Amino acid sequence: MTDLRQFLDAHRDAVWELPDVVSPKHELTALQHALDAEGRAPVLLARGIANIAGKPSRFPVVTNLTASRALTASALGLRDPRQAARFLAGRSAASIPPQRVGPDDAPVQQVVLRGDRADLHELPVLTQHEGEPGPYLTAAHATTVDPDTGIDNTAIQRCWVQGAREMTWFPYPASHNARNLRKYGARGERCPVAFWIGHHPAVLLGTQAKLRYPESHWDAAGGVLGAPLRLVPSVLHGERLCVPADAEIVLEGWADPQSLTSDGPFGEYTGFLGSAVQAPRVTIECITHRPDAIYHDYGSGLGDMLVPDNLVMEGKLFDLVRQVSPSLINVHVSTAGRRFHAILQLDGPAPGEARDALAAALAYRRVKTVVAVGPEVDIFSPPSVEWAIATRVQWSRDAMILEGLSGSSLDPSLDPPGPTTSKIGIDATRRSPGSRVATVPPAARERAAAWLAGTDNKTWPAG
Repeated sequence: MTDLRQFLDAHRDAVWELPDVVSPKHELTALQHALDAEGRAPVLLARGIANIAGKPSRFPVVTNLTASRALTASALGLRDPRQAARFLAGRSAASIPPQRVGPDDAPVQQVVLRGDRADLHELPVLTQHEGEPGPYLTAAHATTVDPDTGIDNTAIQRCWVQGAREMTWFPYPASHNARNLRKYGARGERCPVAFWIGHHPAVLLGTQAKLRYPESHWDAAGGVLGAPLRLVPSVLHGERLCVPADAEIVLEGWADPQSLTSDGPFGEYTGFLGSAVQAPRVTIECITHRPDAIYHDYGSGLGDMLVPDNLVMEGKLFDLVRQVSPSLINVHVSTAGRRFHAILQLDGPAPGEARDALAAALAYRRVKTVVAVGPEVDIFSPPSVEWAIATRVQWSRDAMILEGLSGSSLDPSLDPPGPTTSKIGIDATRRSPGSRVATVPPAARERAAAWLAGTDNKTWPAG
């Protein structure tokens, strides 16, 4: 069994259990911002926290679970976090069908609350940033099914808790969940939906795989996990809609495509407050959870939310670009560039191949800037990438700007209504004939490393 608590037990040294009482309004998120500014990423576990009703919560909160790229990679069984792109491209493609279990074998259904007992106010849902209208579920994986095929879809999509059994749900218009919702609306039906919270990071990454429509996220999650994902029929919707048996909490209900209400502003992954939008109302009719459930929250706009999705993007881009560029050896989507910047590493591309690779990557909706570099450049080091751009690029020769492509509606640089965006690809693989990178011999590097290993660097003046 692979679940959240197994992961926490295996990585106790990375968990910081907060000794003090923490407010669910702004305080935990402020701590995440402070740690992020220092480049630190411990998992945070808060037991002394209030629920929405203002009473001590029965459920502790875990956040910053995936803020560290190294820790997230280790959850996948990946020793070198720099190899995530190739790894995830292969694992996502190697789908493993889920395993169905019954309620008696599903920890998440040990406690079942229906009707008025299904009270969202019992949860320690956070209000993260100033300007947000209230508490938001940020790590709730919304699961729906295509009514035509019965194939599932899962995505992390925000929910504003507005009452004991009422909340909004914002499936981005281009998402597969939104497509499923519209299909139910066209039939004059409500959309069955379940929101599950808390699981092993490998499952969280697997269910964010970028798939065709319709295509099962359960199979993709099994591929990333390396084992079948255990599913159980939901209490409210039965076999029609299954949920992960080893999750911590599940909220089951109905989304009404015809009943829209204002949602937001909300702090998005861009680091900006997104504007208010119209979103469907959801009525929760059943809550199931483990007796000692842990509530999971993502720090929106921080590495906690960016790292796992960016890793998945790296795998998707590797798969897309490798089809046109056999010289591709790695891909990086940096958290500093949010989800808009990607770096491709090519080794000896043929004439025109670098531009083919750039064009393939730019076709991916979320990406806005793509840089191609050679094997001598460390794609995980911003100074190394900047050096490559500075010394290998002539803009008139090596930059390609594409207009009118689909992009992210959350990009704050777009002029409203901004249905399309402009993108740029930069070929920084070219070296001038005869140019040679200045280096030092291996023996000298080893000697320098030995000196540094025996030196207290903290005594050095700042550079």
